[in-house]
Amino acid sequence: MTGRILQFGTSRFLQAHVDLFVHEAREAGQPVGPIAVVQASGSAERAGRVAAFGRPGGFPVIIRGIERGAPVERRIQVTSVDRGLAAARDWEELSALFAGETDVVVSNMGDTGYEVAAADRHPALLSGTAVPHSFPGKLLALLHRRWRDGGRPLTILPCELVSRNGEVLAAILAGLARDAGAPAGFLGWLAGSVIIGNTLVDRIVSQPLEPIGAVAEPYALWAIERRPGLPAPCGHPAIVMTDDLEPFERLKLHILNLGHSVLADLWMAERRDPDETVRAILADGRVRDRLESLYRTEVVPGFAARGMAGEAEAYVATTLDRFLNPFLDHRIADIAQNHPAKVEKRIGAFLAWVYGAGSARHATPLLDAVLARPAEGIRS
Repeated sequence: MTGRILQFGTSRFLQAHVDLFVHEAREAGQPVGPIAVVQASGSAERAGRVAAFGRPGGFPVIIRGIERGAPVERRIQVTSVDRGLAAARDWEELSALFAGETDVVVSNMGDTGYEVAAADRHPALLSGTAVPHSFPGKLLALLHRRWRDGGRPLTILPCELVSRNGEVLAAILAGLARDAGAPAGFLGWLAGSVIIGNTLVDRIVSQPLEPIGAVAEPYALWAIERRPGLPAPCGHPAIVMTDDLEPFERLKLHILNLGHSVLADLWMAERRDPDETVRAILADGRVRDRLESLYRTEVVPGFAARGMAGEAEAYVATTLDRFLNPFLDHRIADIAQNHPAKVEKRIGAFLAWVYGAGSARHATPLLDAVLARPAEGIRS
């Protein structure tokens, strides 16, 4: 089990996922946490949320949905988070906490969270005199401070929806360290004492509560790829340690997430109700038939070409049940954020994966149309 967890990201997803899991583990008597939540961006609209994380009473997470064929609704007051920090405002406190107390770092910085600001590719990044601009820059500067202070080894569990996210983040940090002219001792410590795991997260968190809190479905998964020296962050039924993360990743990304992006594409193309939810759009028989046909004729055959037909069929059935959850109001406008990047990862990467091994191509007209359609952005 782990002690202090430092969480980069204030999202409702993390509140109903990592924060909730750690809370439930602590309630079961496990010596894990607490969590300090860090706002890595400078968004002024998140200021109230950051302050709310420090309230001793915690925040609510409401689980609503169908579980084992029956409707469930339960409210959990999550108390695993003991403080909220804003990197731009609390940099020195954050640096000291990272260097001295933290055992595990988790993050969920969104689709563009791994982008590195040009201003961070400079030796001044490691000077400690200014707050870096990007998340990778902040993380590397904090790691350098920990190394400088003689810090012990550290585990990082990124939760961004990026294939092999741990390996991607590790490569970015190593390249950024070289750009900053980091000393050989730090480079060696970074490579040998900082374990950055590959993970996959899966839970629909459809609604924020104010100032913090969330509404989520019962289904949840945090799959973590095993590697030497990497323990589970805590014991929890939704946490799975696995030798092979790819099947979990492909099913979620190319079925659940792909379906979301297909619905968002249709929602934008037809200029549907700005507040329409996934459940509401699927109440339109024409839309539901189109999605089910897409899964049956374009998606499942792609998985079958990779020897995963049975897994795909089962996950499609689970996904449709989750989409039709009568208790969740999952707005398509939220799903449609960063639509072009999501389409490339969810559809373009799916087709590349299916046909990358020389599989015979089957017709994918709906997926091809979404991939080819110019992005119009979110409607005002």
